[in-house]
Amino acid sequence: MKAQPPCNKKHIEKIEKDFTPFGVSDSLMDMFWRLYEKFGPQYWWPGQTPFEIAIGAILTQNTNWQNVERAISNLKGKSLLDCDALFHLPSSTLSQLIRPAGYYNIKAKRLKSFVTFLRERFNGDMERMKEERTHELRKMLLNVHGIGPETADSILLYALSKKVFVVDAYTIRIFSRHELIDPSDYSYDSVQELFMRNLPKDACLFNEYHALIVRTGKEFCKKKRPQCSKCPLNGT
Repeated sequence: MKAQPPCNKKHIEKIEKDFTPFGVSDSLMDMFWRLYEKFGPQYWWPGQTPFEIAIGAILTQNTNWQNVERAISNLKGKSLLDCDALFHLPSSTLSQLIRPAGYYNIKAKRLKSFVTFLRERFNGDMERMKEERTHELRKMLLNVHGIGPETADSILLYALSKKVFVVDAYTIRIFSRHELIDPSDYSYDSVQELFMRNLPKDACLFNEYHALIVRTGKEFCKKKRPQCSKCPLNGT
């Protein structure tokens, strides 16, 4: 089982053509294309295997990707980026190897919980995990210690190519500033539903869109001193 391939522009154009827009669909797709034309494909999520992507999704909580890459590199260097290897690895050793990702003792426990779940429920096999129904699998992941909605959905979308839209702080910030979300009255599920109801239900599109949202949030739609005049979404 390989990680999800890069998104193809022609694929997105086709699914958009076959989709009957309603609600805010036109606005959301217009914003997507503005970002895509500005940044191009983002090739998310970085990782050679679904298991590596899942581990990265857990490690990236409350830190930046550069730190996660260092932690993953440490695991790869010891040939430990494997479900069974991580399961048998002492927690103290794991903590030190993932130290660059921050909160290393907490994240070591979360990784241990995830690999235990993967072994017990799917015999350590991400391919078997992918065969589970999305709704049921999401509930299972949310019951794993340390995995919340954003991390669960990142694993579902990026590691398993499930048709689930990932919501994060950048999503809330950007779309509330464009008045598609009420920042005083929202929930993770309601924001997720906004995208999943008003976009073609396609893992490739969801993948690319969320990656572009993150890029936009980092470069233009900053929490303080947003660069609105330079933003590719200016005027929407």
